[in-house]
Amino acid sequence: MYDHYISLEWAQTNMVLARMTKESSEVKTFNATSNLKDLQLCLSRLKGRKILTFEETTTAQWLYVELKECVDEILICDPYRNRLLSEGAKTDKLDAIRLVQLLRAGLLKPVFHSAGRFIELRKFVSGYEDLVKLGVRLKNQRASLFRAQGRDKRQKNLDGTAEQFVLEGTDRGIGNYEAEKKRYEEQMGKFRRKHGMIRALDQISGIGLVGAIKIAARVVDPRRFSTKGQWLSYCGLIRHEKLSGGRSYGWKGPRYCRTLKSVFKTAAITVIEKSKENFFKDYYHFLIQQKGYAEHQARHATARRIAVVAWGVLKSGKGFDAEKLAQNFKR
Repeated sequence: MYDHYISLEWAQTNMVLARMTKESSEVKTFNATSNLKDLQLCLSRLKGRKILTFEETTTAQWLYVELKECVDEILICDPYRNRLLSEGAKTDKLDAIRLVQLLRAGLLKPVFHSAGRFIELRKFVSGYEDLVKLGVRLKNQRASLFRAQGRDKRQKNLDGTAEQFVLEGTDRGIGNYEAEKKRYEEQMGKFRRKHGMIRALDQISGIGLVGAIKIAARVVDPRRFSTKGQWLSYCGLIRHEKLSGGRSYGWKGPRYCRTLKSVFKTAAITVIEKSKENFFKDYYHFLIQQKGYAEHQARHATARRIAVVAWGVLKSGKGFDAEKLAQNFKR
């Protein structure tokens, strides 16, 4: 399909390009100081169809955006699958050579990247998740200071100069965290007004605005999942059976998106325990009372059902219709 197969090893100080052609298995390499303009010029001068690959790293999205006009296709590959790169000596040049060989042989697994409008949400969600982790750590630290003295964490002062000094700093950090979280929540409201996909996901019981933004940010394009099984696997809501010689050797969990699994698991708990009567809550009780599911099995099945509905909303671009969903289920 391509006249040139190219791999890139990019670092702050230097870059290595390795190239193969469709006529020859010889690998040619180019090592130079990292310079984006020189790289773009080098790729643009190659005649014919070109495919470029590099591994998923911190700079992968930036390189994708900057280089996508210079080649016919960019394949950002999953480094966990590139077993060949771990064999023998390791240098940037050897890694680039092995990577282009895997590319030409069709043995690389792509990682989804896009320059679409929802990509900006990924950075926003990443910053929000980091902020929440920081806030949880500070609040746990504050609680541990009071617990160490056998006191209630709702109090404001501690015994001891050093402990009180640490507490005051922690309280200031928590105050800054609350203010920054409020700023993020205001921006979330703007995203909801701007994107119809987020409004549609927000209508699904249990997901909420934060969950809707996390889903939109991680999925971006629902068409990249061709089947329901692929979608549920990406969400970490199914396991794969290990079979060999007609014998089962147990089940194996896939590599999945932890953010999406958390969203749908949390949504299931919300609709079951905190929400008013809704389709998903009725579905949960149906599984327990009519199908004989254990509570944890029914809760997990409810999370899968919510995930499937969310995937349907993403693909159709239409809002969530609870009544239609209930009617289809009864049939």
